[in-house]
Amino acid sequence: METSLVQSTKLAIIADTGLSKDALHIYVGLSVYLLVALVVTKSMRSMWSVGAVLAVACAGEVVDMIDDIRSLGHWRWGASVHDIVNTAVWPTALFLLARYWRLLGTRRDYGA
Repeated sequence: METSLVQSTKLAIIADTGLSKDALHIYVGLSVYLLVALVVTKSMRSMWSVGAVLAVACAGEVVDMIDDIRSLGHWRWGASVHDIVNTAVWPTALFLLARYWRLLGTRRDYGA
């Protein structure tokens, strides 16, 4: 079976960087989140930042799904869920910390 251009590109990036596929997903998620949060929306509290990460993760998995169906005859949906979680978990954590840090914060917040 022939490897698609997308899969070949991903394998080349993995080979060139020495990163695992999971690490690559984490870096992509954090990069997209920070780019949108700091450059586009100017806020790490913006839901657009997390939304952009989810959109990129899902778009990548649609491409992987198409490649899976073409090469394997079925979609490895469990692998796609794993990749989406890897891509989104740290951006989501940063978003929640930025958005709700005051709830965890100082004594002033509680009237002390």
